[in-house]
Amino acid sequence: MSRSGNQLARREREEIARAIRLLLRDPLISVHLDPAGFDLVRKRRRPLTAWFDYYCGWRLVVEPRHGYARLIKVRGDAGPARPARRRRGGRAPFDRRRYTLFCLACAELLATPVTTIGMLARGIVQAAAAEPDVPEFDPLRADERSAFVDALKLLEHYGVIAATDGMTDTYLRDAEAKVLYRVDTSRITRLLATPVPPSRTEDADDHWPDPAELAVESRYGDAAEEERTGTQRALWTRHSLIRRLLDDPVVYHKELTPAQREYLSSPTGRRIVREAAERAGFALEERAEGLLLVDPEGLSTGERFPDDGTPAKVAALLLLDLLATHGPLSSIRLRQEIDGILERFPGWARAYQSSGGPARLLDDALDALALFGLVHRSEGMTLPLPAAARYRVALETT
Repeated sequence: MSRSGNQLARREREEIARAIRLLLRDPLISVHLDPAGFDLVRKRRRPLTAWFDYYCGWRLVVEPRHGYARLIKVRGDAGPARPARRRRGGRAPFDRRRYTLFCLACAELLATPVTTIGMLARGIVQAAAAEPDVPEFDPLRADERSAFVDALKLLEHYGVIAATDGMTDTYLRDAEAKVLYRVDTSRITRLLATPVPPSRTEDADDHWPDPAELAVESRYGDAAEEERTGTQRALWTRHSLIRRLLDDPVVYHKELTPAQREYLSSPTGRRIVREAAERAGFALEERAEGLLLVDPEGLSTGERFPDDGTPAKVAALLLLDLLATHGPLSSIRLRQEIDGILERFPGWARAYQSSGGPARLLDDALDALALFGLVHRSEGMTLPLPAAARYRVALETT
């Protein structure tokens, strides 16, 4: 191969790796938010589709005419670790009410390409009243309008609606505010990533579906591992393992199933995992306790650690050396450490300096450490996990 051919091949590999990590960070990439990222995914959509299908079993949908790319990620262990977040203020996570209004708004928006905020609010009032298990929506209440606006602003972020006249935030102050929206109904259908739509689950008319029912993927056969064929088991093992590596900060061997550990210990399994990491631009760290994917450019995640962006993460880093050196520790001992930090730096973390603040700071800091797979909390004790040793302070003497 000529020198120019080598350069083109290297550039293609780099672009594919970058696009993979962009899609892992933002499974819905829109041209109106990230034109360069969308253009890169559109340009390399064929190898990207093949990579996600082979290594993860995830489907990539690229819609050039509509201006978006959607990575349909599926995991069977859905949890609260990655909530939707409000697009204003401190980006607090969505609560149950905001999720409910978000879903009701999506259902109403499917019926029309153009609507107003008032028409949409009236439609949600009627829809909520028709559902016995859904609380009524009262747009005259300020807290209800606030939750409604948070749902709409997230839909704006996803490109589902676009305000062509007026601004969504004006509805916070005035229930009679006039806002006109253009609706992209095709994007609404792409938001739902579950393989099984809620309406198709068993007894869907009688109760809310179990999240596990929504995540059943027919390509792997029966949900029970022993009922699968050899091909289905091998496919599920590869996909489920690499999904965890891409989604979780740290994957510990003890948390894997026997089939996943066996796959990882085989020459073929190790080769495929290393190959997947290399093609996506990750550095794979293999330790006795588990595995870790490191993104040198930090493209693949919206959450970082260490990070001085919030007082909670700063406090988490300060606690981590203590935990890694002397853990496990009780909540009482950790609270004493937090009290000492706040006393030494009275001008720092002002939101936590008031009554009850130290307890909240401790909870937020430990939640951050748990999110990154660095500690485990149980019955008033916090146990450092093996990855916590990466952040121990090493004192050098000469």
